[in-house]
Amino acid sequence: MTAVDDRPTTEIGTARRRKEDARLVTGRTRWTDNIQLPGMLHLAMVRSPFAHARINGIDTSEAKAAPNVIAVMTGQDIADIQGVNITAWPITTDQVNPTHLPMPLERVAHTGEVVAVVVARSAAAARDAAELVDVDYEELPAVLDLKAAATDEVLAHPDLGTNKSAHWQLDSAAQGSGGDVEEAIAKAREGGIVIEREYRQQRLIPAFMEPRSTVVDPTGEQVVMWTATQAPHVLRFCIAATTGLPESKIRVIAPDVGGGFGGKLQSTPEEFITLAVARKLGKPCKYTETRSETMVSAHHGRDQWQKLTLSAEKDGTVTGLKVELLADLGAYAALVGGGVPVLGAWMFNAIYKFPAYQFNTTNYYTNKTWVDAYRGAGRPEATYAIERLMDELAAEVGVDPLEIREKNWIRHDEFPFTTVAGMTYDSGNYEAATARAKELFGYDELRAEQKRRRESGDPVQLGIGVSTFTEMCGLAPSRVLGSLNYGAGGWESASIRMLATGTVEVVTGASAHGQGHETAWSQIVADRLGVPFENVEVLHGDTQIAPKGMDTYGSRSLVVGGEALVRAADKVIEKAKPLAAHMLEASVDDLEFAAGRFTVKGTDKGVGLTDIALSIWTGHDYPEGLEPSLDADATFDPVNFSFPHGTHLCAMEVDTETGATRMRKYVCVDDIGVIINPLIVEGQVHGGLVQGIAQALWEGAEYDEQGTLVSGSFVDYTLPTTADTISFVTDHTTSPSTSNSLGTKGVGEAGTIASTPAVVNAIVDAVRHLGIDDVQMPCTPERVWKAIQSAGGTQDAAPAADAQSHFGDGAPNQDPAAGTTDGAAQ
Repeated sequence: MTAVDDRPTTEIGTARRRKEDARLVTGRTRWTDNIQLPGMLHLAMVRSPFAHARINGIDTSEAKAAPNVIAVMTGQDIADIQGVNITAWPITTDQVNPTHLPMPLERVAHTGEVVAVVVARSAAAARDAAELVDVDYEELPAVLDLKAAATDEVLAHPDLGTNKSAHWQLDSAAQGSGGDVEEAIAKAREGGIVIEREYRQQRLIPAFMEPRSTVVDPTGEQVVMWTATQAPHVLRFCIAATTGLPESKIRVIAPDVGGGFGGKLQSTPEEFITLAVARKLGKPCKYTETRSETMVSAHHGRDQWQKLTLSAEKDGTVTGLKVELLADLGAYAALVGGGVPVLGAWMFNAIYKFPAYQFNTTNYYTNKTWVDAYRGAGRPEATYAIERLMDELAAEVGVDPLEIREKNWIRHDEFPFTTVAGMTYDSGNYEAATARAKELFGYDELRAEQKRRRESGDPVQLGIGVSTFTEMCGLAPSRVLGSLNYGAGGWESASIRMLATGTVEVVTGASAHGQGHETAWSQIVADRLGVPFENVEVLHGDTQIAPKGMDTYGSRSLVVGGEALVRAADKVIEKAKPLAAHMLEASVDDLEFAAGRFTVKGTDKGVGLTDIALSIWTGHDYPEGLEPSLDADATFDPVNFSFPHGTHLCAMEVDTETGATRMRKYVCVDDIGVIINPLIVEGQVHGGLVQGIAQALWEGAEYDEQGTLVSGSFVDYTLPTTADTISFVTDHTTSPSTSNSLGTKGVGEAGTIASTPAVVNAIVDAVRHLGIDDVQMPCTPERVWKAIQSAGGTQDAAPAADAQSHFGDGAPNQDPAAGTTDGAAQ
């Protein structure tokens, strides 16, 4: 019986199961905390309980005397080698930056800041002894409110004289990409529409699955650091730039990393402290944080006040948009924290043809945990505000939210399109994505149901939320980043090694932490070189093995790193061509390459790429003047971002008597260009959706008046579980990107960016007839109920403690026509 070859004819577009998962789900992997080294010591951090305090003294004597304790160190003990946590993106030349030492010497600026470190023979002994360190604090006034910080009445850093870090502006008239926004608004006040709204982006916690962990071995020729990071190459640079260690003497390894969402993008104080202690003692050291430490000291995300002014003609045609942000940086300027609000500057105008535009952000310091990139980084904040505002415009004009969007969006035949913000969108088709989403959603039928509920006075009202978004992905190109004063490039590197036995090693500068790079990269290379998927091995996350890279964040891995792979593979083919011609005794011009073989045109005479690799490895017979190698490197720096987009539709039910909400149906149709692996994409979309929905409904980092994080555990910081979500209906349209040869766009952040406004728009839509135009996130039942009461809603007294929701047990339900894919967070 002849064996059937059931391998896919093309890898790109095939829903391969992830290579990585076998070792991850069977426990055969190496998280940083699993690493054990001979003689390794363990660290515990002593953290400030105060948001702002002077350190008058630290008594370590009792802790030093505790069993199995090796040392207790303060900032003074490691001051000469601890380094500095730097910011890579000062958004203006006059940006004010407080010095961020890993361990402060005189003053703490937020709750959870490290003031001492205990070193012991076991983690338990170190944690016990940390309780014995006696710190003499002098509590200082703390500024904890963003708007209060803008007054400078209380200073987060008194030595700076101000809480203001920087102000940054993009003005379409000034840069020649559009008209004067003040003129547009003034004109609309005379005979058009002006809508002014203020929205709150609450503070969020990335809440990655694996707590941060660092192991440092200083005993060899190189200092080796294993750490749960998204950015090993960036971290190595930061260490070398601030500690005096030569970069060539530093090896950073990101082993298997359990999620990040931007939260492991930093060079963290704990990494620097672990490094300094290991160097001081000359012994391997490990630090692994507890979950509560993650919540209070790993950087947070979002935290903005957004004031928007939109002008339009009477028929709803937009004429101008002015954005004024207040952004909370927390206590310090993080690695790219000051630039996160700036990333939104090119996205507030979204998919709409605004003739005039101005964006402003003013960044302030407070005595809270520092803020940096969190899944989407500036794009979710922008999308939320403009999509909320477009719903307000639709309500003012008296038309359907989709109609007002269609009136103002860029048509598919207008691409490439240069926006009022100066960004050129290369491809898109908003009409196709929206049409497909409406079809899957049953839009007209749900609108009809909504009308019936309105007319009958149903206590459970139905709302329909719309979010038609786009985003800029692939943090690049380098020249653009340079013009914005960003401290690094946007390129990515890849290498391909053709081994003699027929296997292929791929080395990538992108560092995975759950995205499925090993699988997708294998598919790209297998397709390009015509080798079996199983014969491709992907190496990453180690600066010794992959010495060049810009790492993983901003949905850049595929659109930048994937293109670097393609270019390296093409170089392998070009290097192999003259060798194949020599082996086939043919002219190079007579050769064709397909499915991993060179053949002579018009004949069946050929030789496989893997056969050439074996031949060149032996080196017995190759042409004069050629090197005996097929290996190739490539570095790709794109000329533009990629611009995925999509239409997300959400149906929410709101109990007007209790404020309880329930998701009825969620449909999203995304255009992310050419899809490499549909299974991986589905996981990214579903995980992103849940994170965005969670911001709308549940999550929020809350501080009390003393600066204590009161949502510092999963008891109070309410992450969603499978029981809180429904099954989502997802689909895709395709308009290939022109900024890379694969035609791909980013996908890792799309669900998070689009879903938040879709959910909040649905909730507001359900109760707009009661006079409500906003509910501040997270839209808890209490906040929804209070909004109804403030607008003169259905009852005067607070609901009784035993009041029953019309939703029964509160478990989510779903439309019978909805999909069956589990919507739990990935």
